[in-house]
Amino acid sequence: MRERRRAKRVDVTRRRIVVGLGATGFALAAGPVSAQVITTPSEGLITADHQVKSGADNIPVYEARPAGAGRHPVIIVIHEIFGVHEHIRDVARRFAREGYVALAPELFSREGVAQMADFEKVRQVVGKISDRQLLQDLVATAEFGSRQPYARSDRVGVTGFCFGGRVGWLFAATHGELDAAVIWYGRIVSPQKDDLHPKDPLDLAKEVVCPVLGLYGEADTGIPVADIRKMEAALKEAGKTAEFVVYPGAPHAFFADYRPSYRADAAKDAWQRALNWFARHLKA
Repeated sequence: MRERRRAKRVDVTRRRIVVGLGATGFALAAGPVSAQVITTPSEGLITADHQVKSGADNIPVYEARPAGAGRHPVIIVIHEIFGVHEHIRDVARRFAREGYVALAPELFSREGVAQMADFEKVRQVVGKISDRQLLQDLVATAEFGSRQPYARSDRVGVTGFCFGGRVGWLFAATHGELDAAVIWYGRIVSPQKDDLHPKDPLDLAKEVVCPVLGLYGEADTGIPVADIRKMEAALKEAGKTAEFVVYPGAPHAFFADYRPSYRADAAKDAWQRALNWFARHLKA
């Protein structure tokens, strides 16, 4: 009986989370919400919402970091196409619990994507945002983090999911201050390039400035395994430090515990690999 009551309380909490976030990209992305939503508490952490100057604008940046004294490496967390919703904030808190200053910039704040309820509209709006603007915002976020007295300016990493994975690849090839990157199912080759998105990650393989770990699903219908192997070969030929893990049977967004695509075993293994990668390259 006690276990039944506990399970009921957990289910109610999950429903409240989803209802409370109904006006954000979280609900738009979730569809039928997974029963395995992970919630990371903020106890023992310092969390804050900042406004960071980027060009002529200010962009929102969510921060999570350890509450204790000391200086910690910085990890920039790049969101999916749905923006900085609760799952991305939770991922930031997970990194903070591992001893990092995690910063999640809202790259779509100018366009108001977080308030949009139609996915096709989101796709159209995001498609008109230039890579240049996205990278400018990431540089601003990295510089903001590096200036903080509790951060190690000499240890900065980036991680990104889906849309954020592609942008993470671009950032890893253009920002010389990066020390490590972990890319989660980020597109490597686009169906079509344009003036706003002139280059794919594959085009920039020779320019990658830091060690990169790529985490992908074999059953991802938008990212063929052949593209992953092309990127792997290009990085190897260029003498870059890179590792790729392709999870058998895993779909796109296998780490997103709030979505039906979530695969617990692959997500658990990939998370540990990400932590190991950052520990090796950011904490040494």
